[in-house]
Amino acid sequence: MITKTDFLSDFYITIPLFIWVIFIIKCFARWVYDLAVKKGYPPDSATYFGRKIVHLFGAGFVTLSIPFLFREPFLPFLSALILAIYTWLLRKRERVFQWFQVKNDFKVVDFSIMWGLSILIGWFFDKSFWLGVIPALFMSFGDGVSGIVRNLKYKKRVKAWEGSLGMFLVCILIGLKMGWAGIVAAIFATIFEKSEVIDDNISIPAISFLILLFFFYFYPNLMKSFI
Repeated sequence: MITKTDFLSDFYITIPLFIWVIFIIKCFARWVYDLAVKKGYPPDSATYFGRKIVHLFGAGFVTLSIPFLFREPFLPFLSALILAIYTWLLRKRERVFQWFQVKNDFKVVDFSIMWGLSILIGWFFDKSFWLGVIPALFMSFGDGVSGIVRNLKYKKRVKAWEGSLGMFLVCILIGLKMGWAGIVAAIFATIFEKSEVIDDNISIPAISFLILLFFFYFYPNLMKSFI
């Protein structure tokens, strides 16, 4: 049962974390974009760097804090929803932050929504948060690293194997928290990230969450953490 004290405690945590994410989006990602341009990267490539910085230092940092700082999932979900609406409105008004957004691309909105849903839905099955946090970490850190690796080499958005390898290694390390189930989820998250049939901001958390949920119900003994 969630109490008023739980909400108040989480509220005081949510505010500085939300400000942190805004700082990453508006300041740090922009600085990285400007630095990449100065280093000779094309603007589109520099934008990709900015987006992955938001993945890693914005979403990744907050996601990792969830199991240790939060008592309920609704304020994290609400924060993600606010960010989704905000970026969607920017898109509709054709006012994009060029250092991390691309015209006619709603993947940033998908990211926020799927992040929030993973945290929210996962909590109803696992009050420790990890069932929902692991897929969000795959999306934040795994996909973030894959994009950085590819962009450093090719200077453009491309689904090359080097990035997939980087994501696989990162996701395996994250998946160890959920034992063999986490490793299986990491493998499938990497496979679906490589595919362009569905936005990977949707496919990565969705498929990895479903895999972990399957093990949670049918093979919980394979979810024992290796770390």
